[in-house]
Amino acid sequence: MRRAAPVIRAALALGVAGLALSGCGNQRPLKPLADQQLPKPPFGREDRPVADELLRAPVQARPERGIEPRQRSQEREDDPFDLPPEQ
Repeated sequence: MRRAAPVIRAALALGVAGLALSGCGNQRPLKPLADQQLPKPPFGREDRPVADELLRAPVQARPERGIEPRQRSQEREDDPFDLPPEQ
């Protein structure tokens, strides 16, 4: 019975540490540090973008996938750009 005590203590300590660290992930709006500013506005825009706008990727940077993944083994079409390495 005494051998189980260190395991129980370790599990309890791990649980308490997990609960303590879970409070560290507070979500609040991002703001620049006191001595720093957000980047200059892009050309053609008069106002500076806020932090949330800078974190959102535009559609051109991350387009949606348009190709269906292969569900089973199929022969692939010949790729004209799949060239052997130069020697």
